[in-house]
Amino acid sequence: MGADVQVRGLRIVSDAGAELVRGLDLDLGPGERLGLVGESGSGKTLTGLALLGLLPPGLTATGSIRLDGAELIGAPERALQRIRGSRIAAVFQDPSSALDPLMRVGDQIARPVRRHRGLRGAELRAEVLAAAAEVRLPDPERLLRRYPFELSGGQRQRVAIAMALACRPDVLLADEPTTALDVTVQATVLELLDDAVRRHGTSLVFVSHDLAVVAGIAERAIVLRRGEAVEEGPARRIVTAPEHDYTRRLVESARALESALDRLSGAGGEGGRV
Repeated sequence: MGADVQVRGLRIVSDAGAELVRGLDLDLGPGERLGLVGESGSGKTLTGLALLGLLPPGLTATGSIRLDGAELIGAPERALQRIRGSRIAAVFQDPSSALDPLMRVGDQIARPVRRHRGLRGAELRAEVLAAAAEVRLPDPERLLRRYPFELSGGQRQRVAIAMALACRPDVLLADEPTTALDVTVQATVLELLDDAVRRHGTSLVFVSHDLAVVAGIAERAIVLRRGEAVEEGPARRIVTAPEHDYTRRLVESARALESALDRLSGAGGEGGRV
């Protein structure tokens, strides 16, 4: 499992001429976990969408994105559709955007498995149950018959992760997958995501504004600022000994926020960290 991803000179430009990602290079090896870090507007999410060939209308990617040597930029849409879900899958910040409110969640996990792996009947049902168990959904037999609105936010995100991993993709893009969740739920979701990609040897691209979270799940990180990579290296080193001034400011801001939240919690602020 896992795949080699090689990005060279990636540029993402709007129709108006704004350069949103500027000549980005990155490498991701089989089973490697890479973090893309930066504040809003840094280009990290757009880079992830470019890997999937899913840039919003009005944006164009140039340069090269290769998956095990196969060029993705400029590839026919039909070829990209075969890759999405089967070789590169994604989990996004808001699980509601990935789930159909009119479909039972079990049917939604089954849909990509049926399409990409061709499973049917009892074999398909067993695979869906296994996917639900892997992300620790409680009482999966019962829960898989429910609709998304009947689940908590954390449960919906687990369903989205199960959908992404059920086809055993080579690469998983996780774009701020815990930002919208309560802090205690965040920790659980990060743990199960980390366990799952390690178990299957899946290559992971983890997109976040939070350096501490990235250091906890990724081996290596790239810090982006205004579409450019300003620092790259082991994730823990970047957090503990940042070299670029922008990275240092990110670390200092995170520490200041953590300190403020600690003070609020100690003063009896309702809800503590949210």
